[in-house]
Amino acid sequence: MAGSLAVDRPAPGVVRVTIEHEAKRNALDRAVLDGLATVFAGLDARCVILTGAGSVFSAGYDISNLAVEEAAELLTQPFEVALAALDAVPVPVVAAMNGSAFGGGLELALACDLRVCAAGAAVAMPPGRLGVVYSAAGLRRFVDAIGAARTRELFLTARVVDAAEALRWGLVNSVVPAGEVAERAVALASEIASLAPLSLRGNKRVLRALDAPLDPALAAELDALREAAFRSEDFAEGVRAFIEKRAPEWRGR
Repeated sequence: MAGSLAVDRPAPGVVRVTIEHEAKRNALDRAVLDGLATVFAGLDARCVILTGAGSVFSAGYDISNLAVEEAAELLTQPFEVALAALDAVPVPVVAAMNGSAFGGGLELALACDLRVCAAGAAVAMPPGRLGVVYSAAGLRRFVDAIGAARTRELFLTARVVDAAEALRWGLVNSVVPAGEVAERAVALASEIASLAPLSLRGNKRVLRALDAPLDPALAAELDALREAAFRSEDFAEGVRAFIEKRAPEWRGR
């Protein structure tokens, strides 16, 4: 069954977008990603909350029933369109991380301006377990948030980081008991929504403008690396191993 989104207004000036795909731990399938791109493009709010239904924020990409080519396509075009729509939201966005966030789910949270995280949550970036070369824009997002050293640790070890460590690293802004995440996020969003709208929009725009673009030649080289990884035998093996719930057998090609 495909995922969906729920949109409500929990406080004046605040819109909350909830990923509803609990059967797959709020994994990001095509329906969810296309829905996010559409919803983010048309919001009328002073602050936005992004959260997941149940006890998980998002387990990342839903590739469990996809062919290798379909998995590669999901990890690029629809996800990047959804992220671009999130980046383009002119008002502050709060991620209410009601539970764990992995892979694309974690990048989705990191694309928000602020993150309130449940104490029992865990985060991880597992592209190394799938044979994926991550996008330069995605890696830069992590470097900007937690620095190069922590980004290397997160991506090159694929280990799971608990909420307390994520707070120390700067991956999240606050950690609260799981049952208080929704309330805290709404309180924070309400506080933000009470501030001067032009100031909020202007400061967010300036902060985003400080992200320097990649050199075109380097960007092309990194894109080529990523495309080659998606065409590799290792990526196909990583997808099969994920679906079959076994350890992958890497060939390095």
